Amino acid sequence: MISGIGKGDSLARNAIEAALKRQSEALREMQEKAAVLGSTGSTGPQPVQAPAFGSMLQEGIAAIDSQAKKVEGLHVEVLQGTIDIHEAAARIQQSKLAFDFAMQVRDRFVDAYREVMRMSV
Repeated sequence: MISGIGKGDSLARNAIEAALKRQSEALREMQEKAAVLGSTGSTGPQPVQAPAFGSMLQEGIAAIDSQAKKVEGLHVEVLQGTIDIHEAAARIQQSKLAFDFAMQVRDRFVDAYREVMRMSV
């Protein structure tokens, strides 16, 4: 189905494949939850345990760090000819956007902390 899109390692093809993978994983998770609900005999909503805030932050920082590390060696791949300059530019821009987003989140946390410190008890 998607084999006709772009060359072997095209950005559009990778994006489509990633989106299809996320959709299939979401469908699988929904089916597993439905199976669990069916096996317990209850039809009401079940409480969902959310991951801890600290672990969510660590996962986000690790994802941004891995993106930055992938971009560090990108110039070598361009010089070797394994990827074209346009794909390299797209990967660099994606990494930059992720980093900028992380900085905005950090700034919001600092602003919230300052706001809490200004409150009188």
